[in-house]
Amino acid sequence: MSKATQDPPTAEAEASLTVEQLAYETGMSVRNIRNHQSRGLLPPPEVRSRIGYYGRQHVERLRLIQELQADGFKLSAIERLIGEHGDADRFAGLRAALTNPIAGEAPEVLTREELDERFGGRDDKLLAKTVKLGLLVELGEEKFEAPSPALLRAAEEVVAMGIPLPAAVAAIGKLKRNSQSSARAFVSLFLAELWKPFDEAGRPEEGWEQITSSVERLRPLGAEVLNAVFRLDLTAEIEKAFGEVLERDK
Repeated sequence: MSKATQDPPTAEAEASLTVEQLAYETGMSVRNIRNHQSRGLLPPPEVRSRIGYYGRQHVERLRLIQELQADGFKLSAIERLIGEHGDADRFAGLRAALTNPIAGEAPEVLTREELDERFGGRDDKLLAKTVKLGLLVELGEEKFEAPSPALLRAAEEVVAMGIPLPAAVAAIGKLKRNSQSSARAFVSLFLAELWKPFDEAGRPEEGWEQITSSVERLRPLGAEVLNAVFRLDLTAEIEKAFGEVLERDK
């Protein structure tokens, strides 16, 4: 048997995959593929001799659906996003803009041994808390991803000052809760003032460039605004705290 016969078809060949081969290629069940197709999430196959054949666009569409589901989107939400207007390719671009690392903040992968060495010992309970907070992502085999290496460096500096690591992590947890509220407010502003009018207008072709550039700028701009506001508030709180200390010392 030749290699071409042995190897499963790939998405490189246009409209050459049966639904079973598409399921093999994407790791998705035939039943789910047919369900996505009935919802209008998947373009119809090319029918030849009463057999439907699928190609690259079907593989990419199913992978986009899988990625959106992994991000927490329900099928009903995905259907509203990419089904009604046929904007799957546009949303793939938007998703890439949202998930690309911010400049200078590429994730870092560390072993458990490296973490223990950097923070002065092994503490399973504290490690579990950092994972729960999203400061670290467990990858398995004693490896962890730090989505923001800057946070790890800040924690190291705080520990070097003499502040215990559990206290530092607790403070970061409080900051994270406040940050989530701020991020939600910023995203809501984008949705209400930019996305909603664009969506209500039928997502016109000429508007996609502005939407995409706005999304690309959303995270760094939000970070800049939050950092500026925090600096102002931090300065005011430091002045207030030391003012109270000086008053007590009189």
